[in-house]
Amino acid sequence: MELTTTDLQPNLVKVTLDGRLDTPGVDRIETRFNAAVVAAGKHALVDLSQVSFLSSMGIRMLISAGRAMQQRQTRLVLFGAQPLVRETFEAMAIDQLLKVADTEALAMAALTT
Repeated sequence: MELTTTDLQPNLVKVTLDGRLDTPGVDRIETRFNAAVVAAGKHALVDLSQVSFLSSMGIRMLISAGRAMQQRQTRLVLFGAQPLVRETFEAMAIDQLLKVADTEALAMAALTT
């Protein structure tokens, strides 16, 4: 699992994840992910277009970050999920807990709703 960050605006960061968001993947990036999206105090867009697999550990990491951000008055929006990851979101009702969009443009728009 790889993680890259890009500042899009002074109060907005884009985090791109690449690989499998399973136990080894989460172990590898969780600290950096939380530093980028929670500790930074910015809104965050998370690009999942290169994530090929999502396990319960990955779901836990995303939900925990989303809840922590909500407490800090910032928002987390996920976008670009591949079909297998999208099916996991639907099966686990992740879209009831976190904002999920199909594209980066829709994710940007979701920040204001």
